[in-house]
Amino acid sequence: MAPALKIQIQSLEVRGPDPDIDGAFRAAAKGRANALIVIQNPLIGRYRKRIADLAIKSRLPSMCDGIQYVEEGCLMTYGTNTSDQYRRAAYYVDRILKGAKPADLPVEQPMKFELVFNLKTAKQIGITIPQSVLYRADKVIR
Repeated sequence: MAPALKIQIQSLEVRGPDPDIDGAFRAAAKGRANALIVIQNPLIGRYRKRIADLAIKSRLPSMCDGIQYVEEGCLMTYGTNTSDQYRRAAYYVDRILKGAKPADLPVEQPMKFELVFNLKTAKQIGITIPQSVLYRADKVIR
């Protein structure tokens, strides 16, 4: 879809036990990135604050995978409600422990999604989120 929208994607990989987060942001600046999307994974989860701080310093609007990132300073998130997913997982564990065969249990798609904005970050990077969009948010951090 990106080419149809005339959007160029730049993948910034970070690897290993001590990922070079700063180097990834230098590469983004060199590639003249206009925004940042962070996909949550165990490797970078402990660097949420650093990633948010670098995005703000670089004045990059950031969409991150999870409310924890937005609480640390990422601009926004839109995705599944993690708490709801854990509750549904507990339901499945309960069913299995009571004798249900896992193969007989239906596969479920997430049903609850949340849209969260950090207005403090928006102000720091100089953008305004339209009020009509904020009305749709599940949570707004001020």
